[in-house]
Amino acid sequence: MLTSSLSTLTDQPPTPAKNRPRQEFNLGLRHGLPIALGYLPVSFAFGLLAVKGGLPAWVATLISLTNLTSAGQFAGTNLILAGASLLEITLTTLVINLRYLLMSLSLGQKLTPGLTWRQRCLMAFGITDETFTVAALERTEISFHYMIGLILGPYAGWGTGTLLGGVVCTLLPNNLQNALGITLYAMFIALVVPPAKKSTAVRWIVGVAVGLSSALTWLPGLRQLSAGWRIMIATIIACLGGAYFFPRKEVQ
Repeated sequence: MLTSSLSTLTDQPPTPAKNRPRQEFNLGLRHGLPIALGYLPVSFAFGLLAVKGGLPAWVATLISLTNLTSAGQFAGTNLILAGASLLEITLTTLVINLRYLLMSLSLGQKLTPGLTWRQRCLMAFGITDETFTVAALERTEISFHYMIGLILGPYAGWGTGTLLGGVVCTLLPNNLQNALGITLYAMFIALVVPPAKKSTAVRWIVGVAVGLSSALTWLPGLRQLSAGWRIMIATIIACLGGAYFFPRKEVQ
């Protein structure tokens, strides 16, 4: 009887290949749900910022649905509202979002073989700091269906949060809009302060960036630069200085 039971267990057919893409997609959805929930308040703040600056709610939502770049969106939208040139906006967002190129190259080493060029482009579009981290921690190869499931939740959360923030800002009176605008600064402080407490390198980079930005804003002669160039200069110098003085130590 024991032999019969063991035979029954070992004779069970494996999961059909046709169901594997669905299982991988569902796994990606589950892994992306916490990211989607975390994106809601940040994208809500972006919607508030964009609409308060004069953009319609649908334009702010369209920006989120076609960019999905977080910090790049905040910087780019601020430059748009400030009337910056297309060159400034392009270069600023390029510098800020350059890390996604490195993330895509790194993740490309773990992709299942046989993916088409269109599939790779679609996957690359959904690469963010959070989706990259989750995908990179996977011990198996990353399939197209898993990555689409992982991206879908954060993408929907980012767009939904932006739309809600824009609609709420449109409906609220000006005094409440101004009060809610403070939450954006509080959010950035909450993102910067905890890692700065734990890392000397982060503190150094933040200090240099703040100092350069302040100098470029207030010192005579330098303050003639537009906001886009100030962001680019401060970002590049602070990052290069951090990489030079605090190089990553190789694990032996």
